[in-house]
Amino acid sequence: MIHRRSLILMAATVALLAACGGPVRRVSEPAASIQQLTVNADGSWKVELRLQNYSSIPMRFDSVKLAITVNTQDAGTLTGSPAISIGPESADVVSLAFMPAGIAKIAVADALSGRHALPYTLKGTVMATPEEAKARSFDLDVRNTLNPVPGLDGALR
Repeated sequence: MIHRRSLILMAATVALLAACGGPVRRVSEPAASIQQLTVNADGSWKVELRLQNYSSIPMRFDSVKLAITVNTQDAGTLTGSPAISIGPESADVVSLAFMPAGIAKIAVADALSGRHALPYTLKGTVMATPEEAKARSFDLDVRNTLNPVPGLDGALR
């Protein structure tokens, strides 16, 4: 009987101590992807970049520097300073203007006119600041695919 009471008392103590710890503050590597790429009349692109915060705390996304490759063709480097805070385990989209290299323009035009998928990669860094911490640089290497948007000329998602 005394042994059983000791075990119950010990279990209750452990449970109370665990409850005192508060929520876990986990910083995870963020992600980035192209949500939409729109070709403008002058040949430039409007890139809707989706930034995903997988951390359990808010993060402020300060800058992005990502080399874009479309269908194995180098398009150039997408740079920007979104300066937005994204809540825990959430995402947001920022719009960035981009002037691609000529050969990449042709790859996108081909995908749009042929109504077929366009593979792309993003490789580079995202600078983000976790809440109440110092800024950190996160390396990204993303491979994904865009498809023409039905009814929306010049756009891939």
